[in-house]
Amino acid sequence: MTPTGAATVADPESGGHGHAHTDGMLKLAIGAIGIVFGDIGTSPLYAFRETFAGHHPLAVDATHIMGVISLMFWSMMIVVTIKYVTIIMRADNKGEGGSLALLALVSGQTQMKRWSRGIILLGVFATALFYGDSMITPAVSVLSAVEGLAVAAPGFSGLVLPIAVAILVFLFSIQSSGTSRVGLFFGPIMLLYFGVIAVLGVLSIIKTPGVLWALSPHYAVEFFYLDPLRAFLALGSVVLAVTGAEALYADMGHFGRKPIGLSWLWFVLPALILNYMGQGGLLFREGRAALESPFYMLAPESLQLPLVVLATMAAVIASQAVISGAFSVTQQAIQLGFMPRLRIEHTSAATAGQIYIPLINWALMIMVILLVLSFRTSSNLTSAYGIAVTGAMFIDTCLLAVVLFHLWKWPKYLSVPLLAIFFLVDGAYLAANLTKVPAGGWFPLLVGFVIFTLLTTWSQGRKLMIERMREAAMPLKIFIDSAASSATRVPGTAVFMTSASEGVPHALLHNLKHNKVLHERVILLTVKIVDQPYWPESNRAKRETLGEGFHRLILRFGFMEEPDVPAALKQNHECGAEFKMMDTSFFLSRQTLLASDRPGMAIWREKLFAWMLRNAESAMEFFRLPTNRVVELGSQVEI
Repeated sequence: MTPTGAATVADPESGGHGHAHTDGMLKLAIGAIGIVFGDIGTSPLYAFRETFAGHHPLAVDATHIMGVISLMFWSMMIVVTIKYVTIIMRADNKGEGGSLALLALVSGQTQMKRWSRGIILLGVFATALFYGDSMITPAVSVLSAVEGLAVAAPGFSGLVLPIAVAILVFLFSIQSSGTSRVGLFFGPIMLLYFGVIAVLGVLSIIKTPGVLWALSPHYAVEFFYLDPLRAFLALGSVVLAVTGAEALYADMGHFGRKPIGLSWLWFVLPALILNYMGQGGLLFREGRAALESPFYMLAPESLQLPLVVLATMAAVIASQAVISGAFSVTQQAIQLGFMPRLRIEHTSAATAGQIYIPLINWALMIMVILLVLSFRTSSNLTSAYGIAVTGAMFIDTCLLAVVLFHLWKWPKYLSVPLLAIFFLVDGAYLAANLTKVPAGGWFPLLVGFVIFTLLTTWSQGRKLMIERMREAAMPLKIFIDSAASSATRVPGTAVFMTSASEGVPHALLHNLKHNKVLHERVILLTVKIVDQPYWPESNRAKRETLGEGFHRLILRFGFMEEPDVPAALKQNHECGAEFKMMDTSFFLSRQTLLASDRPGMAIWREKLFAWMLRNAESAMEFFRLPTNRVVELGSQVEI
């Protein structure tokens, strides 16, 4: 634990073995369909339509229809199937995935490299972009689903915005109760949804079987050859077909690589491509008239309203997955020292990953509703959607390059061509989306830069504070020799939380100065968050006896775990008698920061860091310390 309450990453040591997936493969695969594929599964609601009717409309002719379908199919094959499912998902950090897990894995192997800081900053920026994505996904998914009302029942078109806002308010308001019960229904609903969109696609393909030829890559090449500028601009909308690909990697820890790959290859991918080809066939038959909503117009009029209900449920599930992902990413960022402590509530006694973070939840809700009310239509929102996704995908490819060259040590004749393809595809998508910055793409970039500034300010400020406190620290051996013989010893145990592995904690100095006593047993406790998701309980504690009743104790937790200090102490029998909470007092330091002209950070960042520190969650609650056994002692630190 650092003085600021964030966690320090310990030196990598062996231990911890990720997750063991004991559930049946089929059960996990169905669960993955319900949670992991909600985002990419709702893309047919708007992706195909936006490519033809968005900010860079295309002519509805054979060249463009076949070219777009071909681009979507091969994008899903290259980006999702090959890049994420086949390769990146093998780069797990003890079973966990996601940008921060990959960053922890990579940074642990590149700490001595010149460019390691740049890689870390890239990973942090990918995390910052994820928050922009987690604001836009619920807005665009729910709004595009509810817009089906205007197709199925035109008289209700004026209610689209109020209904969308009401659904979003309801969605965010139920987060505190947890999603374990609702989660039981996610799989079957998404199974039904994917089955329905596949059948609708097949029925349309039967009427226009020629669209099947669009699976050939030569149609995508022909599109670029005949109309290169519009093909490039179309990439900004085509990429909407693969939004959510990063979720496959981020949610790997919940389901495992094989169940996710199984669900994708044998169920989700066929359903999506059948629906996109069905929408293409509809455009061949109906022309531009079908662009009002090719997704809903695939269904007969009598079934359009039930399809709106089903699609809205799928959109809510997609939004739920992204919101849960935001909670999980926030927890990882706190544990890895990029974010101050926040109040984290566990909504399930059985599942550690089911958490709720009130501040993140309500901040997301406010931003999502503002997005819906500002952009008003899903078509306008898609302009803001692509940049966060393509930016994160491009950064994942950069991190993958480090994995291939420095962790897996693949031969260059394999890794270079593969990375060249990924960089070409991701770079093209990112460049095409940059053209949408004036039309709304500025929003996720603004959110990304603001959150990136907060994350890096906290990380750098925390390091500066530790350095300043070390400079003023008294050598521990000198303190023990002098204090043990002169101070009055009182019964009980005193636990002093400290981030430093040397020197006397400020709280210990202040306690002796003001109370003029020492407890019979004094524990200098450091909590370290290691760069792997879980740490084995059998190896959690590391003790060093310092003499005169003083002990130094280090407790290790994985970055996906909740640091429960009292529970860990009760498991420890190396510091003398068993720990009894009613005989134990916990002493915490609370620092007041003073901004100064000393080298380190700009004054405005020092003031920002001080504000973040003041508003951080109490260490007492973060480490689950008993409220009636905690003493806080203040001090001032100049940075």
